[in-house]
Amino acid sequence: MINGILAAEEMLAARVSGFVRAYPRQITAAIATVLLCAGGGAFAVATLPNDNQVTVRQVLEAVTPSPIGEQTEALETHDFTLFRSDLTRSSDTAESLLRRLGIDDMAAAKFVRADATARSALLSQPGRVITAEATQDNEFVRLSARWIPDGKESFKRVTIERDGAGFRVDTKAEELTTSSRIGSGVIRSSFFAATDAADIPDAVASQMADIFSGDVDFRALRKGDRFAVSYETFDADGQSLRTGRVLAAEFESNGKVHQAIWFQEPGKKGGYYRPNGDSLQRAYLQSPVEYSRISSGFAMRMHPIAHSWRQHKGIDFAAARGTPVRTVGDGTVEFAGRQSGYGNIVIIEHRNGQSTAYAHLSRIDVKQGQSVSQGQFIGAVGATGWATGPHLHFEFRVNGEYRDPSTIAQQDGGVPIAAASRGDFARVAAASSKDLSAAFSVLQASAN
Repeated sequence: MINGILAAEEMLAARVSGFVRAYPRQITAAIATVLLCAGGGAFAVATLPNDNQVTVRQVLEAVTPSPIGEQTEALETHDFTLFRSDLTRSSDTAESLLRRLGIDDMAAAKFVRADATARSALLSQPGRVITAEATQDNEFVRLSARWIPDGKESFKRVTIERDGAGFRVDTKAEELTTSSRIGSGVIRSSFFAATDAADIPDAVASQMADIFSGDVDFRALRKGDRFAVSYETFDADGQSLRTGRVLAAEFESNGKVHQAIWFQEPGKKGGYYRPNGDSLQRAYLQSPVEYSRISSGFAMRMHPIAHSWRQHKGIDFAAARGTPVRTVGDGTVEFAGRQSGYGNIVIIEHRNGQSTAYAHLSRIDVKQGQSVSQGQFIGAVGATGWATGPHLHFEFRVNGEYRDPSTIAQQDGGVPIAAASRGDFARVAAASSKDLSAAFSVLQASAN
């Protein structure tokens, strides 16, 4: 048993040592954030350290700590900088933003209001990452805002710092760095509630729902089902500004384990595969709207306008007006315009006489005859035609006959990995397995 404990300690020491070498600034900032906030929390998301080939040697030595009085005195005489990060809000004023960051400085707030660059960077758009630096007495030192401009692959940083008796602003555009993170969670009520609790971004959760749409019924998950994921992030100064694609994921549901690994063969389009190399690609996505729920299914119902029992020929997805609508599969736009009760509608022709229809749109973004690819945005949710409120009416037709759209994601659409790429895929799969195991370890540790 003692040997097992020592082995576990050695493994932990090695991982911590590697993490410290890879992320010294982030660790310093994290410690400072805890001091500034006087609190903390537990998260089931971790940044993966770089796989540096460094030699780690464990040294065991008895240490006698200094008396608490001496430690306190040392802290009081040592100058250190406090950090705190947050996101800008639409309701922010210069004063409320600085106050939320733990800084009470009227001169700095006045400067932010008066300077056009500072005001535009901090008060114009919600959701921008900001970092405040302050002295141990919470005096203003520096404030930085970072964001990715639309259509750019780099990020913009605006820094405001004290300059003598005044302040100065510096603006720079720099390259993003790519890293990966792991996350894990357990189902208590719903999948998206679980990903929120695990601090996994909505964009990542939506990708997972698409990836496993043919294997997992996300409307019938059981309490205790669990998942793990590894995904890309695009970072600025060590902070994540945007997520990328899911790199690997695992879902344990109803006693079955489903895994997905992202892999791109040379000269081919990348996709998700099972560990044995079979493709997870489906001909169709399960839902044309992200983060939505079904408000009316493919069944007999009381028509909301005609007030009579009729067959509902599609599925209604509840969503706010303006929510993007995507095509569930590759195809060609057969019709894009207005049709009586459907209002604004897009009909897309797919393979084997199959077609999909997207009705009550507030906006149409494609034209008749245009080729579209799976996941491409074709319009936005609205309430045109015979709609009593904003929602998307979605239909699936085969040779003109209406079929239940809930079965659409069950059709295969990919091919296995070629024999020539099996070796490369095996290496990627092995690394992905380690990442997912680490994610589940974090989940297990948080439950104990």
